[in-house]
Amino acid sequence: MSKVYLVGAGPGDAELITVKALKCIQKADVILYDRLVNKDLLEEAKSDVDLVFCGKHPKFHVLKQETINHLLVKYAKQGKIVTRLKGGDPFVFGRGAEEAEELAKHGISFEVVPGITSGIAAPAYAGIPITHRDMGSSFAVVAGHRCKGKHDEVDWKSLAKGVDTLAIYMGISNLPYIREQLLLNDKNKETPVAIIQQGTTEHQRVVSGTLDNIVDVVKESRVNNPAMIVVGEVVRFRDRLHQLSLLYNDPVPQTVVIEA
Repeated sequence: MSKVYLVGAGPGDAELITVKALKCIQKADVILYDRLVNKDLLEEAKSDVDLVFCGKHPKFHVLKQETINHLLVKYAKQGKIVTRLKGGDPFVFGRGAEEAEELAKHGISFEVVPGITSGIAAPAYAGIPITHRDMGSSFAVVAGHRCKGKHDEVDWKSLAKGVDTLAIYMGISNLPYIREQLLLNDKNKETPVAIIQQGTTEHQRVVSGTLDNIVDVVKESRVNNPAMIVVGEVVRFRDRLHQLSLLYNDPVPQTVVIEA
């Protein structure tokens, strides 16, 4: 009996996938997978599985979303088990809701399998807690890149004044604009900012600064996508963790990368 699974593959580290998500990979007849999915996970699939790459690069999509929707419906109507494998969580900037809606329109059975999103995992691997009772009791996940002409849909005023920590996805190319909006809405220019490139992977790299200088830091460090932007006082915990590890002569856990 056919079914479509909309599956979150996690933020990059293959071991961060859930047990349920792994089972969806193992039983699939067809896997449609995104660019940021760890390719090691595909080794868990059946030998005769059909693999369809649906990766999206900045300003270039291998397959349009409408085509992906069509393929999900097509394979399901052929009686196949289909796993739509997405980086992170399928409902956090993953267009999983659009795919679920399309499947529902065609009366196709589907299930959503949540995944660990990079807005939480990448900071954690960088030694930054997304919340901390002394530094930040609220956080928001924000799309740093919107469709052309839709910048104004982001309520930067509320984000700047009403939320302690911002986890900004897909924002590197728009970092100057993001910085400008936060400063225009009275966010302190000394607010710490961390940029985590390829978070949770072996290629993870972290650079940090403040709202005042972060654009220059990113240019000098040549940070590229994919990268997570974290804005808030919790970023300071990274330095505290580093100092404590040196003080007690005990290494920081391996999942935490403390080098710039």
